[in-house]
Amino acid sequence: MMEHRETPALPVMPLSVALVGQTVTFLGVDGGNGITHRLAEMGLTPGERLEVVNRGPGPFIVDVRGTRLVLGQGMVDRIQVRTVME
Repeated sequence: MMEHRETPALPVMPLSVALVGQTVTFLGVDGGNGITHRLAEMGLTPGERLEVVNRGPGPFIVDVRGTRLVLGQGMVDRIQVRTVME
């Protein structure tokens, strides 16, 4: 009989610490309804996967479903993500 083991939950982190090429899952944002609504308009909703394309120098760029988004540093510090383990 096969034993079922729980996979430990990966830690939640700000998007700003994700590495180039890393795929993460968007969990939410530390902010009010305005920033949450703005991110949703850009396609960032809870559960959405994004890949870090560039994290500096220069703009922070992520790929969401084939679309590249440029995010400000203040925003990426408040976006909460979790690493995707494939």
